[in-house]
Amino acid sequence: MLFYLIKIFGFFIIVAAIAIGVGELFQSSGFIRLSMFNFEFTMSPMIALLTFMAVLFVFWVLLKLFGFINAIFSFVSGDETAVSRFFYKNRERKGFEALADGMVALASGESKLAVTKAARAEKYLKRPELTNLITAQAAEALNDKPKAYEFYKKLLKDDRTRFVGVIGIMKQKLSEGDTDLALKLAERAFSLKPKHEKTQDFLLTLQAKKEDWSGARKTLSAKLKYGTLPRDVHRRRDAVLALSEAKSILAEGKNIEAREAAIEANRLSPDLIPAATMAARSYMEGGKVKNALRVIKKAWEVRPHPDLATVFLEVTEKEDHIYRIKSFKSLSRVQVNHNETKMFLAELYVSSEDFDAARLVINDLVQSVPTARLLTIRAAISKGEGADDELVRGLLNEALKASRGSQWVCENCSQVHVHWVSVCVNCFSLDTLSWQEMPTENNFNLPESVELFLESDDFDKGDIKIDVSLDQDLNKK
Repeated sequence: MLFYLIKIFGFFIIVAAIAIGVGELFQSSGFIRLSMFNFEFTMSPMIALLTFMAVLFVFWVLLKLFGFINAIFSFVSGDETAVSRFFYKNRERKGFEALADGMVALASGESKLAVTKAARAEKYLKRPELTNLITAQAAEALNDKPKAYEFYKKLLKDDRTRFVGVIGIMKQKLSEGDTDLALKLAERAFSLKPKHEKTQDFLLTLQAKKEDWSGARKTLSAKLKYGTLPRDVHRRRDAVLALSEAKSILAEGKNIEAREAAIEANRLSPDLIPAATMAARSYMEGGKVKNALRVIKKAWEVRPHPDLATVFLEVTEKEDHIYRIKSFKSLSRVQVNHNETKMFLAELYVSSEDFDAARLVINDLVQSVPTARLLTIRAAISKGEGADDELVRGLLNEALKASRGSQWVCENCSQVHVHWVSVCVNCFSLDTLSWQEMPTENNFNLPESVELFLESDDFDKGDIKIDVSLDQDLNKK
């Protein structure tokens, strides 16, 4: 506002100065004498000023005439637009000025001004590939979706702007929840610019959301090919997608193909816990127990996990307690001091009714990691040793208030998942789940490695009921 007031004030000052100057010239009684090439001219100041202005005008006309002649020569030489450029040069200048103003307005958040400037630029330039883009983005910023859609559609008509138009419409369809059409548009955008990283990410996310695992793996390979994804990350995510593909195949009843896909996923990423568990079960179904144990051992060495413990119980279901404990000690040798190793070993001792050994294994964990699972194991040990019910109930009450332990948590949105999935159910991000420690909560899920129950009683706390059993209900899994 202040800038416009200064401009208006300056304009009035200039007009006043010119008026005063012209008045002085009219009232002047002197003469101006000009001598040139043996000629002498005598004139009043006013006439001299008018003459000077006339000379400037003639000089300007000569410059224009020279430019026009030059344009004609260029046209004759083969430049078909030389003459039209000469006549529309001023319009072009105004058009590009309006275009620049529109871009600045769009960048600074003045969307309405950007639309106005874009319309003015189009009037002078007739360059829709430039002006339509500004108008579409400005309309989108104003939340005028119909207008934005109209101009994005216009961008589809030009090869140079077709990609931008497809991306714009795709984002609109995503915001409307039309993922089917958005996926087709993402595939179209990918075909136009396969090296575009954001388009690759859009397509990969949509394919994962629609559970098109085969297509997602192809897109992931394209990211590796064009250098937008490190090789180690590609290998990990390809394993995630292969595992998801295996689950889909298994759901269709194709057990053999699912088994092969699970083994392939485990080969790509041995530290991917769900892939390891599925591969171990696949080997077990094929009667290859040693291979199953080898998969569990390799994964346990990288990252001990309750799901691996559960599969270990399934693999060794027909074995006695002594063999099972010995076998687990062998495969967990590298991670012998890990908390998960100690807790699962204690559960195995509890299941074999060796309560002294179980207590010795977890004794140093009770103070450092008082999780609900650990306290529940401690309650089972106390019950097995013949402690009174009051002590056991006290431990179970502590378990209800303790941390639930580690859970599958999305690193992108912090959504907790009971079971691992390749795509977060909340934000639909791919491969963002990690095994993390969770804070204390009243509703918790204990790992399924070994279910413990107190032989004589079931213990209730409010609406929560904990069963602690020395038996293993593997069929329940």
